[in-house]
Amino acid sequence: MLGLGTLTRVIGEVRRDVAAAHARDPAARGVSSAEILSSWPGVQAVLAHRVAHGLHTVGVPVAPRTVSMISRAWTGVEIHPAAQIGQGFFIDHAAGVVIGETAEIGNDVTLYQGVTLGGTGFQTGKRHPTLQDNVTVGAGAKLLGAITVGHGAKVGANSVVIHDVPPNTTVVGNPGHPVRVEGKRPEGPDCDWIHLPDPIADAINRLSTRIAELEREVGELSGSESTAGADVRPLRPVQGPSPAGG
Repeated sequence: MLGLGTLTRVIGEVRRDVAAAHARDPAARGVSSAEILSSWPGVQAVLAHRVAHGLHTVGVPVAPRTVSMISRAWTGVEIHPAAQIGQGFFIDHAAGVVIGETAEIGNDVTLYQGVTLGGTGFQTGKRHPTLQDNVTVGAGAKLLGAITVGHGAKVGANSVVIHDVPPNTTVVGNPGHPVRVEGKRPEGPDCDWIHLPDPIADAINRLSTRIAELEREVGELSGSESTAGADVRPLRPVQGPSPAGG
């Protein structure tokens, strides 16, 4: 049953959750812990889940789901009371996050708004993702099924991940593709989300280069000049006035 030991553990978890907000949210720098607890919906959602999960663990009926639903209405975050969440968990901006019943989240994990840790059907048993320690999931990403996201992995914004992710790997796209940032392992939750590599564009670029090489070889064999192949160029913002006017 609930006792002093459980209360001490929950207080320690809450302290680490608040410390995570201080460390990973630039807007929380210099803000008191009391203000974070009263104003940060992501921290409030995790706090409510700590209470709901504790009640669920000891078999209290109705109350865990009640706490979960009140938290959902208040913070915009839905966490099933049975979900297992480690210490130092932080949800930045919080809105629209869904964490399913059999989800397991390790220590020092960061989620951004719109993330779903969901299932893929009506199967029973383990059906939601497992996130190991130090995982970061970008805004709008969907992680579906009983997959495992390895230690230190990063999931790019709006990615759809349906397969296991190896440790220290960055995944982008739909379906998610494992990539690396500039050939190096990304470090920390504040890695460069804007310039993540695009594996599809890279593949098209390689094909274009190969076609140009083949055209040159055919031209040399036939004695005719070949036209240089076109380059695949990334889109750049147009400078100057807007073509739409206004």
